[in-house]
Amino acid sequence: MNIRPFHVAFPVINLEKTRYFYETLLGCTVGRTSEHWIDFNLFGHQITAHLCSKNSDEVSVNLVDGKQVPVQHWGVILEMEEWQVLAEKLKKSQISFVIEPYIRFQGEVGEQATMFFLDPSGNALEFKAFRDDKSIFATS
Repeated sequence: MNIRPFHVAFPVINLEKTRYFYETLLGCTVGRTSEHWIDFNLFGHQITAHLCSKNSDEVSVNLVDGKQVPVQHWGVILEMEEWQVLAEKLKKSQISFVIEPYIRFQGEVGEQATMFFLDPSGNALEFKAFRDDKSIFATS
């Protein structure tokens, strides 16, 4: 299967803080920019931060593996080693996690490393990794 890069656009309230967060903390390279938006390369995927007046303060959550997971979120499935490196980098930067890095569904189908955190505009991000990518969509 040849997976193509995805594109996602999301609202932000401050482009300068957004650029620092995605470029410095997450290691994104910057693509095209304007005074209203910035394109980033997030692990080979194109994400675009669009300036808006304010982001929603209401965050809906669902219980997953005993944790309150933000319903609206996005991120990338990394290789396990990449995930571990990013988790350590974020811990050292003293980022405030919504859900600290941990292994979810231990010993079950779909066991995965996961972590949740917010960008400067309150957008929820999840980065995860599977020991075996075949289990990404496994049901049993």
